[in-house]
Amino acid sequence: MVMNATHVYMTKRFATSLANATMFTTYALYYIAALGLNPFELLLVGMVLELSVLLFEGVTGVVADTYSRRLSVIIGMFLLGTAFVLQGILPAIDGVLPFVSAFMWVLVAQVFFGVGDTFVSGADTAWIADEVGEEKLGSIFMRAKRYSLLANMLGIGLSVWLSTLAPNLPYLVGGLIYLGLGVFLILFMQETGFTPRERERGASHWREMAQTWLSGAHVIRRQPILLLILLVTLFTGAASEGYDRLREAHLISEIGFPQLAGISMAMWFGIIAALSSLLGLFAVSFAEKRLDVNNGRVVIVGMFVLTALKIAALISFAMAPDFGWALAALLLIGAIESLINPLYDTWLNLNIESSVRATVLSMMSQSNAFGQTAGGPAVGWIGNRLSIRASLLTAALLLLPILAVFGRVLRRR
Repeated sequence: MVMNATHVYMTKRFATSLANATMFTTYALYYIAALGLNPFELLLVGMVLELSVLLFEGVTGVVADTYSRRLSVIIGMFLLGTAFVLQGILPAIDGVLPFVSAFMWVLVAQVFFGVGDTFVSGADTAWIADEVGEEKLGSIFMRAKRYSLLANMLGIGLSVWLSTLAPNLPYLVGGLIYLGLGVFLILFMQETGFTPRERERGASHWREMAQTWLSGAHVIRRQPILLLILLVTLFTGAASEGYDRLREAHLISEIGFPQLAGISMAMWFGIIAALSSLLGLFAVSFAEKRLDVNNGRVVIVGMFVLTALKIAALISFAMAPDFGWALAALLLIGAIESLINPLYDTWLNLNIESSVRATVLSMMSQSNAFGQTAGGPAVGWIGNRLSIRASLLTAALLLLPILAVFGRVLRRR
């Protein structure tokens, strides 16, 4: 049975968002309350993940451009599923091997997570760009974001329910969804728009991959806009690691939750995530109807305004005096990220040649991973020495150079 490429992409985005929401809505309860990880260990988990991405991203992106984007995505799905199932069965295997703690098992899972993510990142967007054409990308990415937000809302409820049964179950179910998606892609994902690079007679696989990587590096070097995008991804990674890893800890340790009868901490996380997804869904639907998201200038202006709003919202969250203030800031950040992510994907893909698209996208992910690897421990150290509020303020300051880059691009245009 042949399925339309757009339908396959939407199914993939829906399923991965469902799995991610199932796992990550209540992951803080699993990591902090069940496994007892402290803020520094949480940042180490993120650092190992991003270091794995940093080391393998270039290689896996080249695989997608040299051989097959479809193959790269499918391999990634199975590696990701393995990583999450490993964390899901951690209570059963903890203590099986002497001298290997639960924290060490989490770090091992992060390596699988990082390598699997590198096989998917770049390859999936490069695949859909070739299948449908660049002129439709803005609309495709916005529609995919809407599907993702709908899946998030389903996954949130599933996560809260599963975590009440056992804190590890969300990871187990999420991992199984990824494994099932891998089987689905084997059956229905076609690759008609991609032509592998023509191989030189007698050239080894490593030489072919090296040539693809060098071609991608040459594309970035000769296009100033791609160098600016590289700078954006670097500072985005440095800023996001602090916020992504410490926002739940900030709510738990420094803000606190209202004492309302019958509402547990897991339920609060579910409520926050559901409200964030709902608000993001409204924002994306509005943007689809009112904005020409396939227009390059509209995309740049949108990212400039949204980045400025995100900085303000992040500072507001860091300095929130109570739960209501923090909740409002969190919801605003969630809505902003729902809009800025598809805009960024559109901006990036419109400036990359098809023949090296996956490789260049992987290089951008490497830049993001380098930012998170370098910035995450620094932000975490500030949190340990001063406070989590100080870490979040630092994350907000790291977004300021991005605002300057978008301003420069607008002036050039």
